[in-house]
Amino acid sequence: MMTKQQKDEIVANVRGHIEKADALFLTNLVGISANDAVSLRKQVRNAKGQISVAKNTLLARAAKGTYAEGKVADLRGPSALAFSFEDPAAVAKILKDFSATNEAVSLRAGYLGTKEISTAEIQMLASLPSRDQMLGTLLATFMAPASAFVRVLHAIKEQKEPTTTNA
Repeated sequence: MMTKQQKDEIVANVRGHIEKADALFLTNLVGISANDAVSLRKQVRNAKGQISVAKNTLLARAAKGTYAEGKVADLRGPSALAFSFEDPAAVAKILKDFSATNEAVSLRAGYLGTKEISTAEIQMLASLPSRDQMLGTLLATFMAPASAFVRVLHAIKEQKEPTTTNA
């Protein structure tokens, strides 16, 4: 049995995550092996996220007065909250892939920022490229005109210079 102090620590921890997170996903981890749960937590941690599992009453207390109060207060059955602190698409992709291989895990709902999103919207978010992939594409787009200009200058230089052959 947990003490009141332990419960208060859990509530404070989850509340802090809710306030800091860029995205919040409601899911569950019941019915999966301990190794799978550890693997999922590690993947989410590597994507700058966190998974919190606690009793629904504690999760509801933590969400009270926040944007997530409505959905979290209505939780029934075993639940977990997955938070993203940097790249919501990466965490959503990890949860989607994991739920595809583990039927017991399901995405219920979520929040992107403070906006509530449905499971269909979570699926769309999960299909987006990761933050690093998007930044790479953006950089390539910015660099394309400069690269093309350099190639043209190099071609002009090649045309102007006489070719020397060693005979």
